[in-house]
Amino acid sequence: MAVESRFVVIRNGVEVETFMDKKSADEYDKMLDMADNLSEMFAKSPVELSEEITEELSIFLAQHREDVLIALQAKKPKATKKPAAKLVEKDADAAA
Repeated sequence: MAVESRFVVIRNGVEVETFMDKKSADEYDKMLDMADNLSEMFAKSPVELSEEITEELSIFLAQHREDVLIALQAKKPKATKKPAAKLVEKDADAAA
């Protein structure tokens, strides 16, 4: 007999998602908490949003929290590695 551990995220008494590891379940639960907080913030907004749009937008922003923090200038973007000019020149010389 095989034994299998599963971690279930439950919201309002309903199973939302099942994960094989605790870390993934905790991350997903945290994302849903952020989405709930965003929904509450949108409810206080003067902008009229339908319940469906509010939910979709809240989840999207929570899933992309790193990009949101960068857009709000609360976090610096990760430095991207640029190809060195010398490597590009060597490739061009080799092709010629």
